[in-house]
Amino acid sequence: MNGKVVTSLGVKVDPEKDRIDIDGKRLVVRDTRIYILLYKPKGYISALSDPLRRPVVVDLLKKVKRRVFPVGRLDWDAEGALLVTNDGELSNRLTHPRFKVPKKYLVKVKDVPDEKDLRRLERGVYLDDGRTMPARVRFLRETRSNSWIELTVFEGRNRLVKRMCMAVGHPVIKLKRIEFAGLKIKGMKPGEYRYLTEKEIDRLRSMVG
Repeated sequence: MNGKVVTSLGVKVDPEKDRIDIDGKRLVVRDTRIYILLYKPKGYISALSDPLRRPVVVDLLKKVKRRVFPVGRLDWDAEGALLVTNDGELSNRLTHPRFKVPKKYLVKVKDVPDEKDLRRLERGVYLDDGRTMPARVRFLRETRSNSWIELTVFEGRNRLVKRMCMAVGHPVIKLKRIEFAGLKIKGMKPGEYRYLTEKEIDRLRSMVG
């Protein structure tokens, strides 16, 4: 291993980092990590199982032969981009607040937020678990009694977007995550998924490297 002869049992090796030769021939280990972008529909739990037996996101991935798990969470009544993988290290980094991974949402809120409300969301609002990080906010359009805004956050607290909007007096009516870490669901339908390209995987790794 790595130029040294191993004669004892129980030596731990990492096939992705260590060079392993058997009888002079290098052992090539196939990378078993997979990365999937799923368009999560409403009504699915972002988990591997649910004690209440509600549908979970892995139910949509029955053709995927390897065990995978969602990166972060997306509320049961929300839809949109959800990364699914078996790469635990990358998942931990993508969900760690230190790396400030962007998550972009289309949000339908009650009534019409004014400029002051939008600036509060941008600067950060006080919640019961502390002040939120600065966000990006863009007003999109007004409907008869509600509005649509685009909100990009850089942390992953539980029900964050809903609590932020509630804090400025505009409860969320509909929530759709259109991007996660730059991965977009444009052109996809609820329940559809696709494997990430090598370029996309490299970009994710460099984002949190």
